[in-house]
Amino acid sequence: MKGPASRGIVTVMDEGLPIAYEVLEEGIVVIASDGQQVGTVHHVVAAVEQDIFHGIVIAVPSRGRRFVEASHVAALHERAVDLRIDSAAARELPEPEGAAPVYQGDPTQISKWSHWRHRLSGGMDWRRGE
Repeated sequence: MKGPASRGIVTVMDEGLPIAYEVLEEGIVVIASDGQQVGTVHHVVAAVEQDIFHGIVIAVPSRGRRFVEASHVAALHERAVDLRIDSAAARELPEPEGAAPVYQGDPTQISKWSHWRHRLSGGMDWRRGE
């Protein structure tokens, strides 16, 4: 249950069980370390294939979207995300800067010779996608 809407302070709330970032849902409340609700989850930023959690993008009323890096996230729950930063620091969060790069490569097109040529020259077997 949220406290007075004008202050945005969460007084008592059942956050639910701890969860993994893979199941964090859009619209879940985001609460700063001082108890103030600072926004809601817009989406998770992660490299799921490598099991890397980069952070979350939150929707902030009248301020658009803001990026919260993983080091600022204290806990993920079924009904709330707890931050390690207070509401003043949350107001200073940056806007998301865009999507993570996507790399394309077809393993069937990599010959042993080209692979070793790339490795010796410091190159890669893949290219950055658009």
